Amino acid sequence: MSSAPTTPPSVDKVDGFSRKSVRKARQKRSQSSSQFRSQGKPIELTPLPLLKDVPTSEQPELFLKKLQQCCVIFDFMDTLSDLKMKEYKRSTLNELVDYITISRGCLTEQTYPEVVRMVSCNIFRTLPPSDSNEFDPEEDEPTLEASWPHLQLVYEFFIRFLESQEFQPSIAKKYIDQKFVLQLLELFDSEDPRERDYLKTVLHRIYGKFLGLRAFIRKQINNIFLRFVYETEHFNGVAELLEILGSIINGFALPLKAEHKQFLVKVLIPLHTVRSLSLFHAQLAYCIVQFLEKDPSLTEPVMFLGELEEILDVIEPSQFVKIQEPLFKQIAKCVSSPHFQVAERALYYWNNEYIMSLIEENSNVILPIMFASLYRISKEHWNPAIVALVYNVLKAFMEMNSTLFDELTATYKSDRQREKKKEKEREELWKKLEDLELKRGLRSDGIIPT
Repeated sequence: MSSAPTTPPSVDKVDGFSRKSVRKARQKRSQSSSQFRSQGKPIELTPLPLLKDVPTSEQPELFLKKLQQCCVIFDFMDTLSDLKMKEYKRSTLNELVDYITISRGCLTEQTYPEVVRMVSCNIFRTLPPSDSNEFDPEEDEPTLEASWPHLQLVYEFFIRFLESQEFQPSIAKKYIDQKFVLQLLELFDSEDPRERDYLKTVLHRIYGKFLGLRAFIRKQINNIFLRFVYETEHFNGVAELLEILGSIINGFALPLKAEHKQFLVKVLIPLHTVRSLSLFHAQLAYCIVQFLEKDPSLTEPVMFLGELEEILDVIEPSQFVKIQEPLFKQIAKCVSSPHFQVAERALYYWNNEYIMSLIEENSNVILPIMFASLYRISKEHWNPAIVALVYNVLKAFMEMNSTLFDELTATYKSDRQREKKKEKEREELWKKLEDLELKRGLRSDGIIPT
């Protein structure tokens, strides 16, 4: 299975305060953690010898003891408490990472429940409440996890565990089950991007190793997205989950199952409607394109998306013919937009060699759809850069099919002359009516005789 792809202000008022002041308030809680101890007593851990300092025969038992010690959770919001023990746990976690990476025979059947228990104790927690009304993910700094000095090493250890050559899914599946996956997916709402990045790797490895969990993982991601679109519009890990899905979709067998097609239409396409689309649009576009490369017949339901050029880059000529009329009617509207960036983006399609080859093959259909908009813009648009782009497109059309181009030009001019003649006749009629109304008014006032 291929690895997941790497991709890719104004100050207003909030309840009487400027957004800038809200940010300053947030910076005071730039670190947060729900990992804390209710008791005030210091934690004492009994120091254990280093694994490398004991005989090989004693290492498995010592490994288990160190895993159990690392289940102890410290209060990182209190920066002065348990400093010595925090450092001891951090060094122990570092040692465990090295041990599981280089040692052979360390993953006995007894280690699996203890590894999963240690990981669960550290990473599974209630996330701090997010100030979703105040937090702008495009402008504000995220709240970082205060316990990261330990949490990062726990994730690093777990990834090395899952990637070990000695790892046996048949044993691990007793402990890494649906409940574990559900808790893991909830953590994707973490505000800390460092944690979400590790979670992405962990979930990807679990999806690759545990065949029996694959359908469940897809279903739960499906549920997260539906809740995000139709209920909350708040979930921090959408981009990371879409990156994982991009790799999953890439591995779908052909022909695509009905459930996969339904996921595209019912879940991925509605993701385009949320306000925070810009935060995950690149990953969403990648997923859409993966679907179309698998099954070009899916082009029709998704053709009016922002990633249109990416879709056209992979579309088959036979599918292009099916959508060309509604597609270029829409592009003609975009080209005619008074917003020059919309018009410019649509006109850039003519710089794409593959799209140009498709247009040339079907110029007899596309040219009549586009011609009137292009010709009018060339004479009337306020932006000279757009006019220049339009001239290039018209020139390209003329070179593709000069006979049809000349016919359309003559028809357009003739139609315009008729329209101008009708406009003139309407203006003259209105003038006559106004004159007549004026005379009636003067007569009623006795200014002129009846």
